Amino acid sequence: MARRALKLASWTSMALAASGFYLYSNKYLDPNDFGAVRVGRAVATTAVISYDYLTSLRSVPYGSEEYLQLRSKVHLRSARRLCELCCANRGTFIKVGQHLGALDYLLPEEYTSTLKVLHSQAPQSSMQEVRQVIREDLGKEVLVLAVKQLFPEFEFMWLVDEAKKNLPLELDFLNEGRNAEKVAQMLKHFDFLKVPRIYWELSTKRVLLMEFLDGGQVNDRDYMEKNKIDVNEISRHLGKMYSEMIFVNGFVHCDPHPGNVLVRKCPGSGKVEIVLLDHGLYQRSRQPGTRSFMGRGGPGPAMLPPPQVLTEEFRLDYCHLWQSLIWTDMKSVKKYSQRLGAGDLYPLFACMLTARSWDSVNRGIGQTPVTATEDSEIRNNAASYLPQISQLLSHVPRQMLLLLKTNDLLRGIEAALGTRASASSFLHMSRCCIKALAAHEKKNTRSFFRRTQISFSEAFSLWQINLHELILRVKGLRLAGWVLGLLCWLLPAPH
Repeated sequence: MARRALKLASWTSMALAASGFYLYSNKYLDPNDFGAVRVGRAVATTAVISYDYLTSLRSVPYGSEEYLQLRSKVHLRSARRLCELCCANRGTFIKVGQHLGALDYLLPEEYTSTLKVLHSQAPQSSMQEVRQVIREDLGKEVLVLAVKQLFPEFEFMWLVDEAKKNLPLELDFLNEGRNAEKVAQMLKHFDFLKVPRIYWELSTKRVLLMEFLDGGQVNDRDYMEKNKIDVNEISRHLGKMYSEMIFVNGFVHCDPHPGNVLVRKCPGSGKVEIVLLDHGLYQRSRQPGTRSFMGRGGPGPAMLPPPQVLTEEFRLDYCHLWQSLIWTDMKSVKKYSQRLGAGDLYPLFACMLTARSWDSVNRGIGQTPVTATEDSEIRNNAASYLPQISQLLSHVPRQMLLLLKTNDLLRGIEAALGTRASASSFLHMSRCCIKALAAHEKKNTRSFFRRTQISFSEAFSLWQINLHELILRVKGLRLAGWVLGLLCWLLPAPH
């Protein structure tokens, strides 16, 4: 009996192997179609990177010049391996690689400079590969489960849940077209924003035809210098756009990596424009009692709100939290962080939102500019807080996850442009928070006197911000004058 079973197994194995070879040789089968191949490749890459760090740096004195040089080489080798893994596995791996490539303020330069290639030169996938990615990602991401078993302190199972919700939306091109038209209408008062026009007559759920718009990536300083585009102006525009999306409208473009945000000078007028691409994934606000949503202009039936919904309560708590951070109201920072699920990890939550150290948060993020020392401190300490970060991410509302991703990418763009020291983005955020909170209060009162009182309070608060911004500009001009005077004194003009 055993001999017969062994013989049957042997013949079956031979038949499967022969069939597999035939299919592969005739291009009917791709090794990437097997989830085990992708997982195995990821596990192997992780093991090689870990071994490289452990063995290469073990015998070198920590902090020495030799250690720093060697660590930079290991960083570069590891980054290249990660990039190769993302390109080989594609799908979700590309998304993660794009996110990492934008975190200039958090990760070593070797990683970000290597992974940035995924923003504009990511490998293309066939529809067969796309379907396979969905099948795999909507099942169990085996690798995450394995990591959970090996390292119980890490809480990353929320990644599986989010992938289930978000990937189908990102791959529905009618949904993307509706989002594009909605955000274009919503922010039409920003004359610097350009969203590609959708050609509905030539679009389906799997095909989206839109206007072609070119430009340089938003983190490409060389492109901006060549085309005489002011990086500070671009940073201000981004702050205005996203502050209004998040705090006022509750409809947020959640994938602002540099490949999706272009800058250019309009061919006709020469005016600086920001081109916003890839509208597949949005957070959207829902008023209590709302049951359906249909974008403007696009075909197709009304849809139930997708999973990534910003509730009114969440959006207002988020407004209050940012107001507290900007005006250094630490009691309220704790209160609203905890209301948003941070618990006792609220200091870490505040640091993740602002991309600043806890000391800077306490002194005031709008008062203390970012320094090279602080940036270095954040990079060096980030890895040691991974267990706490994973714990925090598993407890905050699901609505927060895409906002944190958006926040990370925006801070990364500021770091690449060298504009993180400016307080302008925080001031724009504060204006939008004031408008959103005032609109909510006015909506919930029928008293004319109370509505008038709220309007005056709103106007006064906005005036305070304008005055604060003016004082900062005057200080900047005064400092520039002092520096110029000192240079003239040190370097007198030749006779």
